[in-house]
Parts: sequence; structure tokens; C-alpha cells
Amino acid sequence: MADYFAMSRPQQKAELERLRKLYKGFADEGLNLDMSRGKPSPDQLDLSMEMLTITDYRGETGIDSRNYGNLEGMPEARRFFADFLGAKPEEVIVGGNSSLNMMYYLIDLGWRQGFADSTAAWNTYGKPKFLCPAPGYDRHFRVTEYFGFELVTVPMQPTGPDMDLVEQLVRDKAVKGMWCVPLYSNPDGYSCSDDTVRRLAAMETAAPDFKIMWDNAYGVHHLKDRPDTVLNLLEECRAAGHEDRALMFCSLSKVTFPGASVAAMAASRRNIDYILKNMFPMIISYDKLNQVRHVRFLKDMDGLAAHMEKHRRILEPKFKAVLSLLQDGLGGCGPIARWTDPNGGYFLSLYTQAGCAKRTVQLCREVGVALTDAGAAYPYGIDPQDSNIRIAPTFPPLHELEEATRLLCVCVRIATLEKLLAKN
Repeated sequence: MADYFAMSRPQQKAELERLRKLYKGFADEGLNLDMSRGKPSPDQLDLSMEMLTITDYRGETGIDSRNYGNLEGMPEARRFFADFLGAKPEEVIVGGNSSLNMMYYLIDLGWRQGFADSTAAWNTYGKPKFLCPAPGYDRHFRVTEYFGFELVTVPMQPTGPDMDLVEQLVRDKAVKGMWCVPLYSNPDGYSCSDDTVRRLAAMETAAPDFKIMWDNAYGVHHLKDRPDTVLNLLEECRAAGHEDRALMFCSLSKVTFPGASVAAMAASRRNIDYILKNMFPMIISYDKLNQVRHVRFLKDMDGLAAHMEKHRRILEPKFKAVLSLLQDGLGGCGPIARWTDPNGGYFLSLYTQAGCAKRTVQLCREVGVALTDAGAAYPYGIDPQDSNIRIAPTFPPLHELEEATRLLCVCVRIATLEKLLAKN
């Protein structure tokens, strides 16, 4: 391979013709591979099947988890998630199977009614705004878009959201909050530095009820021996005098069963009391049987870490394979692409030359390899550079993942050469 940018036009044309023949070979294979979503593989799901044999339904204080009541969650589940999130048990609400559902509910609550520290409901501010670090999690952005917020893009950096820009934007009282995946962000795999967390906690905001939706979705999903760590936002906000700013979330969706796990949130006691009061008309209690099963199965943070080490043994080879194949397939072609190498999480980002991501995804799909839509990781689904592709290595078997990555490299090279030749 040679630097595509150093090639003459005839050399570029010849290379493109060669790659199109390779591409036809993939098309002739009749591929049907999916790298579009970050789902656990069947092997990972099998790790938790033992949990389904647990039939002890009484909680540690004698509560019958089969019955109504205890909206805040089973005591042992509150304690488990308090340890997970770095909070006190009384600062935790344990919900159902979906942290996204809990986040949606709190955005809805803020929109309709506001929070305990609000002067009015968020929807009374004309066009309220929400900060969206990007590339980021598309479902976060979809929630606030659905309610009518103006989505404001904040570039992601290896240390987290661009804090210089965040500190400027929050001077606008219409900015009511921001999304953040603090550890192993989706899709880059970046983690917030200590400085970023402290600045988020301490910054002065024009909106007195500004909220940080702190989705610690990958808090235990480590891939390497030296995992990233992130400061506790709730503690930092408390120290800075902004205790009600932090709304922290987690779930066990990628720990046990994505459709049947347990989610939780942590916040100041004032927020927890306010949220429970407003949840009361909506639901009597979440699935406490499932809460008990999960605590019995995982036991504590040591048990959780041991279980996640089993996940790592399945996932680490897949990430290593993708990274190796990207280097082999793209590394010698000049600056046509770059990619992230996360210490954990479920994704990595591939960045093509500007204007090549959509074409790359299209080429892959035309021969049977599904990728997430280019631009999906940006507000409104629009990547202004058309360069980011989210790679999800977790679900496919290793041999399918390797084949899909080889094809992906060919498609990136074709899209790059097509663009270079179109300029001349």
C-alpha cells in the first residue's frame, strides 16, 4: 500500500480499479453481517443464565418482593447501586430494566413541571436548549429532540466534552442541561478527566436548575488491565455547592440481560424525594423480584467485577482483532482514516476523511454488512464533517467480525479514492 495522497491520478485510478475487484469478491460471498448496534453476544448472555434459577423472593429485611410497594427499590438493591454509583442508599432509586426509560422520565418531568430547584417548568422557556457532547449516544439526543429542546453540539475530546465551550454555553439561561457518558463514551470510548468533572460541578450556570444527565452506562465494562477511572460527580457537585445538579444513571443491561436487567439512578436527597413524589401517581413499584435476583447473583462490587472479567475474556479479542485489521487495512494508505482505541466500553470510532463516512457505510451495506448510519452519533443525525462511523464489535462471532472489518477497510479506501478523483 502507498499514500493515496501522494499518488498520481493514474495511480489512484488503478488502485481504485483493484479495490473494486476486491469489493466484488466480498459481494459474491453473500454476506449478512451486523455491526450496527452494541449488543452483547449470545456467549455473554449465557454468563448470567444461572440467575434464572434463583427463587428466593424475600428480601434481607423480610420484604416479599413479589408484592406491591417499595417504589424506591429493595433495600439491598439500593445499597448495591449506591456502591456502584458512589452514593448513599437513600440517594438511590432502583427502577426497571432500562436506564434510558428513567432518563426519559426525568426529561419529561423537567419539561412538564421542572425540578425542586426550578422556578418554572422547562417548557415555559420558549425554546429550551440541551447540550449534546458529540459524537455521542444517539438515543440520548433523540429523547431531548422529541420533547422539543434545541440540541447544541459540544465537541468531544479525549478528556470529555470541550469544557471551554460548555462554560460559555451555560451562561444562557435557556440551556437547561447536558448529556454525558463519563466513562468509555459512546462511540469514542473517551473518559472524563478529573479536571473536566470538577469544572462541570463548579461552573456557574444561568439556569438555577441546570442538570447533568450522567449516564455511567459502561462503568464496569473494562477491556484492559489499567481501566479508566472517573471522579464522582455527585460528590464534586456537593463540594462545589451545586448538589442538585447531578442526576447519575447506570444499569446492568450489558452485565446480565439487556431486556431484563435492572437500572438505577442517584441524586441529591432533595432530588430523590422530589422524583419519588412525582413517580407516585405513575407506578406502585418496579420489578423487585428481578432486583433481588440480581443482587443474589452478583452479590457486591467484588462479585460484579468477577462477572465482568468473564465478559472481558469474550470481548477483548474482538476489539483487538478490529484494531489490528484497521491498522493492516488502512494504516499504510496515508491519512485516510484514524480510529480510537478505548480502554473499555462497547464501541470505537472510525474517522474517515471528510465527506467519506456515508459513502463507506453505503458500500458496506450494499454487500451485506450493516453499520450504524453515518452521522447517527450527532444531534439530529447530522455529522457536519461526514467522517464518523461507530464500530460495534461486541455482537458478531469473531470470524464474522474479522470479515466485516476487512470489507470496511476496502470500502473506506474506495470512498477516499472516489473523493480524491472527483476533485481533479
